[in-house]
Amino acid sequence: MRVGELCNREVIVIEPDASIKETAALMRRHHVGDLVVVETQGGQKIPRGILTDRDIVVGLLAEEIDPSKVNAGDLMSFELLTAREEDDLMESIETMRRRGVRRLPVVNASGGLEGILCLDDLVEIMAEQLGDLAQLIGTQQKREREYRI
Repeated sequence: MRVGELCNREVIVIEPDASIKETAALMRRHHVGDLVVVETQGGQKIPRGILTDRDIVVGLLAEEIDPSKVNAGDLMSFELLTAREEDDLMESIETMRRRGVRRLPVVNASGGLEGILCLDDLVEIMAEQLGDLAQLIGTQQKREREYRI
């Protein structure tokens, strides 16, 4: 399976020069814990970093840094790991595990943002599939009882 088949296509983005207040308000409005920081080039949104609610709390507020003195680009993660839509899902999950990242922006062949692969979404999808497998066991047992009796 390819990353592009499972990534979330509704990515909330912000420009690097956005204020931390704007960033936090956008997270709250969309009920998300992260934003992909992008720059627009050639009509595409190119991911440059990720900014999380944890970055704001631990990296800014806990350090007693005045939020008005920094912007999203100052606080975002700079070592951005991305996946291409055609990348293998299991290999991408392994990369996420090795690098300790919970979110992986998904880009097209030109580097434009297409989606995001998130640990939370993957767990939800896998739990749903495990539930389907569990139902299969029950259905199979029921069919066998009906057939054998």
